[in-house]
Amino acid sequence: MFDKKPKSYTDLLGKTNRIVEGTTLTGNIVSQADFRLDGILTGNFTSNGKLVIGPAAAVTGDILCKNCDIEGKYHGNIQVAELLTVKAKASIKGAVICGKLSVEPGADFSASCEMKPHVKPTTLPDANTKPTETNAQ
Repeated sequence: MFDKKPKSYTDLLGKTNRIVEGTTLTGNIVSQADFRLDGILTGNFTSNGKLVIGPAAAVTGDILCKNCDIEGKYHGNIQVAELLTVKAKASIKGAVICGKLSVEPGADFSASCEMKPHVKPTTLPDANTKPTETNAQ
């Protein structure tokens, strides 16, 4: 009578993927679920969920996700379909495209920004795509 879509394993558990402080990754990450990054990532990140970049984290590369909270350092191009929240201790350099933007006082927001309500991510990059070359300072 009622057709319910079965929930995925991660939806049922409410789990978030996590890379802890002290971990360094070089390469691309593709995730369907929410993700918290407290380590260092040099590469691209793609998710249909929410990405949290913790206060000890540093990311260099491109990001494509649904929602994002940034507390650490980010350098690259970021596209957020819904809400990008930049915390007071965050540092962002590069280009931003997002649906909504929230920047707390004290944040270092040195990026170009384009607001696109109801922005839908274009195509998800292939996991083998090389990160954008940037010179972090």
